[in-house]
Amino acid sequence: MREKQPESASGWRRHWPLLKKVFFTAFALLVIGLIADQARNVEWGKVLEAMQAYTWPVLLRAAGLAVLSYLIYSCFDLLAIPYLGHMIPPVRVMAVGIVAYAFNLNMGSLIGSVGFRFRLYLRLGLAAGEITRIIGLSLTTNWLGYLWVAGGLFAWGVLPIPDNWNISNYALRGIGVGMLVAAVAYVALCGLARKRSWTVRGHELELPSFKIAVAQSLLGSACWLSIGLVVWSLLRHDVSFALVLGVLLLSGIAGAVTHIPGGLGVVEAVFVAMLGGQVPHYEIIGTLLTYRAVYYLGPFALAALLYFFLEARLPKLAKEDEAKEAEQPGGKEQGPMRRVAGP
Repeated sequence: MREKQPESASGWRRHWPLLKKVFFTAFALLVIGLIADQARNVEWGKVLEAMQAYTWPVLLRAAGLAVLSYLIYSCFDLLAIPYLGHMIPPVRVMAVGIVAYAFNLNMGSLIGSVGFRFRLYLRLGLAAGEITRIIGLSLTTNWLGYLWVAGGLFAWGVLPIPDNWNISNYALRGIGVGMLVAAVAYVALCGLARKRSWTVRGHELELPSFKIAVAQSLLGSACWLSIGLVVWSLLRHDVSFALVLGVLLLSGIAGAVTHIPGGLGVVEAVFVAMLGGQVPHYEIIGTLLTYRAVYYLGPFALAALLYFFLEARLPKLAKEDEAKEAEQPGGKEQGPMRRVAGP
């Protein structure tokens, strides 16, 4: 009997990816079905009227906040670049971050956050391992900011939970407290841990410094706050910013679980469920569709143009950077030494 146990465990691990895929597919189909059912009850004529009622000053204000949000996100990668031993100008790093973020929102993280970063950073002369570290630090920054902001709002209890949801207000507060504890634990670990690296399944994980962890917390939180400001600036009803931000963050969880790019339809369903008692449904849908145009589609079009520009220019710029590094005292030997030091 004892000889068969490893085989059983191995079989379970072998089938786990398939089971996980089936679960998430079923969950996504359920959410899509609920969204389709709600869509039949939407007054689309009034939605269009609500969108057409926006004035240029309001749209320009939302666009300005969207630009601010993209600039904040583009700074995520700057936290990792100094430790890689490369003389990459910050503007190029931020340009790569903007392209990756826009494609991530519209096409999913595998294509946007991972695929475009690999493509563009390889053109800049970085190695695959270095790019992986950049992506890891960027993802950590994003979700660390989420833990701080969402954890604070959930623990505060600003979200009125609908009666038909199988979760109590106290449970959500408990989740919020847990998120804050996780965020504090990460920052404390970065500042106090003596062991700075671990090997997990053949991949080396390194802790950033305490200063980097604090910078991650500030940048990640600022990015999520700026996204909430974009939505709030477009909502024409008297709803508090804290409530709008909390609903947006809650919808982010549902969007991440379903793996639908941009949480399309999922965000709308959560907003209608949470704010439907205060704001007409067609107003909510109109606000969120306008938000998607300002924060998703507009930047996506500009990011596509920026991507083609970078594709054409980066090889030449990378060669110029290599020449400059070679002229420095210590030349190319200096870069790898700094890389070994790590964060």
